[in-house]
Amino acid sequence: MTTPPGTAVVVGAGIAGLATAQRLAHHRWRVHVLEQAPGPRPQGYMIDFFGPGHEAAQAMGVLPRIRELGRAFARADLVDARGRTRACLRFDRFARSLGDSVVSLMRPDLERALREFLPENVQVRYGCAPSAITEEPHGIRLHLPQGQTLHADLLVGADGIHSTVRRLLFGPQDRYLHPLGFHTGAYTFTDPRIHALTRGRFCLTDTLGAQMGLYALDADRVAAFTVHRTDRTDLPADPRAQLQRTYADLGWVVPRALQLCPPPEHVYYDLVAQIRMASWSRGHTVLVGDACQAVSLLAGQGASLAVGGAYVLGEELARAHSVPQALHNYEQRWRPVVAERQRAARTGTGWFLPTTPARLRMRRLALRLSALPGVDRMVATSVSGRPTRAIQDLAPDLPS
Repeated sequence: MTTPPGTAVVVGAGIAGLATAQRLAHHRWRVHVLEQAPGPRPQGYMIDFFGPGHEAAQAMGVLPRIRELGRAFARADLVDARGRTRACLRFDRFARSLGDSVVSLMRPDLERALREFLPENVQVRYGCAPSAITEEPHGIRLHLPQGQTLHADLLVGADGIHSTVRRLLFGPQDRYLHPLGFHTGAYTFTDPRIHALTRGRFCLTDTLGAQMGLYALDADRVAAFTVHRTDRTDLPADPRAQLQRTYADLGWVVPRALQLCPPPEHVYYDLVAQIRMASWSRGHTVLVGDACQAVSLLAGQGASLAVGGAYVLGEELARAHSVPQALHNYEQRWRPVVAERQRAARTGTGWFLPTTPARLRMRRLALRLSALPGVDRMVATSVSGRPTRAIQDLAPDLPS
């Protein structure tokens, strides 16, 4: 930019918000991060971090720390109600098909890496969220609790699929939120037996309509991931009770895992949805991550797209002559990447969680075929999406 950057306020201290704060601070913005939660959120599930976000993390210099926090899994198994493996995907083959540029880690660990990488002059305020936002001729004024106000030359809404910034400035949630017919949950618990059964592998129940994934962490801790079909768009008051009702009949060790589910405040639970908007910015306000580009867990790469989008936004702000021009350039460069992943998710809803025994058998067959030479590359390509140069064009020093 031809003039020195000013003050930026980032709402949301999740993956997108932390990555955005790092990039803005790197380019000399004064950055305030506001987070509604009282502290870093411990809830979350295992993700495979690859694709454009992996490239962005490499350009940012945070990738070595992300790799340190990663976890190794030999394979992913479909397990029936009696604990028998019905199909298996070798994770090393999948990783090689992606050029070994994939890291498996818990979402809170990815946030931890990004949080550790923030410059000291980035101020993160927990337990704080705007109650109102006023647009001014050359910036934004945020109204905070206890009558405080904060002026910003740039406001970034990085506050997730239920974004407060989007609601206050762009309109009601139901205008942009498009449910895909699933609810998902995640939690961790401690159990030596289930830990031993799942050590070194990701186990997914081979079931119809609802399924649970289990994988071992450290010190006998186990992480549980759930997804089930539902037409409801409201969320339960007690997610623990909802999980125990919905998954009670899956067999194997699932009843024990449900028994050990922690209190509701320690359970992540949300609907599976996409955010689709005609524009991601308005004046000096812009949205990043799930606030504008949620692709859903059906498509994967939500965390990758959050980091990648944050990187693109930061670089465009550094190159453009004005904030509005930078926000336009960011959307023009990044929207095609997001749209492609959203289309892939909508196309794959019928196969993500089978509804008939025939489709269940087809999923097993597809997993078995993925071990064949050549097929593994096809599977990796279908998961990773079309290649994009959105990051490399802004970071020419990255290996192509």
